[in-house]
This record gives sequence, C-alpha cells and structure tokens, in this order.
Amino acid sequence: MKKPLTKTSPIGIFDSGIGGLTVAKAVMDALPNEDIIYFGDSARVPYGIKSQETVRNYSNQIARFLIQKGVKMIIIACNTASAAANDSVQHAAGKVPVLNMIDAGTYGAIRSGKKAIGVIGTLATIGSGAYEKSLKQADSSLIVKSKACPLLVPLAEEGWIDNEVALKTLDIYLNTFKSNGVEALILGCTHYPLFKTVIQDYFNGKKLDIIDSAEAVAASAKSKLELKQLLNNSDQPGVLNCYVSDRPQRFYELAERFLGRKPENVFVESLKD
Repeated sequence: MKKPLTKTSPIGIFDSGIGGLTVAKAVMDALPNEDIIYFGDSARVPYGIKSQETVRNYSNQIARFLIQKGVKMIIIACNTASAAANDSVQHAAGKVPVLNMIDAGTYGAIRSGKKAIGVIGTLATIGSGAYEKSLKQADSSLIVKSKACPLLVPLAEEGWIDNEVALKTLDIYLNTFKSNGVEALILGCTHYPLFKTVIQDYFNGKKLDIIDSAEAVAASAKSKLELKQLLNNSDQPGVLNCYVSDRPQRFYELAERFLGRKPENVFVESLKD
C-alpha cells in the first residue's frame, strides 16, 4: 500500500553505486531540512555495460522499493539509468515526480545561455547520445561536442583527484575543449563533481561555464517540491538513510569522498523481481 505524500515524506535518490552521493550532497545543501533515502545498487554496478532492458528492470525494482518507503520524489542519480529508464521509472512511480540527470544537465546548459556545449561522461552515457538528443530537443541551434572520460570514475573512487596521474589524465581528455569553441561543459557523470575545482583550474584563462548536473538536479528538486507544496518547512535538519545491495563496508569507506562526511546509517537491502 502506497503511503500518502506529505511535506515530511523523504526524497528518494538512487544510483548504480556510490557516485550518486554527489547528488545526495547537492540535495542536502539545497534542501537541508529534507530527509533522504539513498539506494546504491552496489551488487550490480556498473550499469554501463548492461543492456537497456536490464538497466530498466533494475531501476524499476529500486523505484518500487523507494515508493514502498513513502518517498515524495525520486531522483535518478545514474546517468545510464537516466538515459535508459526515465519513462519506466516514472510509470512505476505513478504520481510521484521523477527527476533525472540528463534533463538536469540540459536545463543547466540552457540556463547558461551558451550555444556551444561540451559534455563529458562515461562510455555508456556518451555512446547513448542522450545528452546531445536532449540538448538538441531543447534548442536545435546548439552545437554539442562530447567526450567519453572513462578513467575518471576509478580515479575518483581511488581518491586521485589532483595528483600527477589525475592531472595528466584530465589533460588528455580535456585538451580538445581548449580549442574547439566550447563555452560550457556539462559534467555528465556523478563522479565528476569531485574534479570540478581541478577542471576549473585546468581551463584557467578560458571563459568556460562548468555545469554540475548534481547541483542542477538539486535546484530542479527544490522548484518541483515548491510547485507541489511538498517542501519540508521543518527547522530540523534532514536525515540521510543509505541502502546498498551489497558490500556495505566498501560503500562506507568511499562514501565520505563523495558525500563530504561519513554516512551515519547504511543498510543492506537485496532487491528481487
């Protein structure tokens, strides 16, 4: 039985693993009074190498879990799932609003007013063409240039953000954006906000807007909840409860890098069809 939506209902956020905690952090910063239920599908990560049908099935399972927990909104914090499963998650969620990273990044790019947009993401996200399609639908005059940066994910999880290896890797990936006319750059992976300052420094001297999809989706969440009169107006700080499908200790060890603090509550929840 679905729980009624109220202002004190939690926000649900899910990802294929740990990267979506950058989204949880952005939501916590924008909406500090909101309770959050985060689900990281650590047993089945990564989603990027799986079929769209499989990603949709996994995403629908998680959506149903979050609905059972009584969430008033679902944020798909995984770019792969955003591209493959947004419609099916919205169907599973019923009247509960669903936000995703592709739409959020597009919204941020359009708000920037720039016409030449760069996108960096994983091989799966860039290969799907989801950002380019979304951006072109929003404004057909946009010039979109994309680059897959797969090594940034393991570097982020290793904590190698600004050492020699990380800086050399970023130079190899980003050098083309220094001369191809791009005016704004979408960070199209939830791991990439960890490199935001380093990327800004890399483009020192070139006027380039860095679009953090995590911040953009947090802003969209606030607007949507205001519109639906579901903002939590309590003066109490929100509580974050994290659920993982496997290996909670590894999640706990890495979470502080992405969240900015240690998570207090981490539970294991095995999902079934």
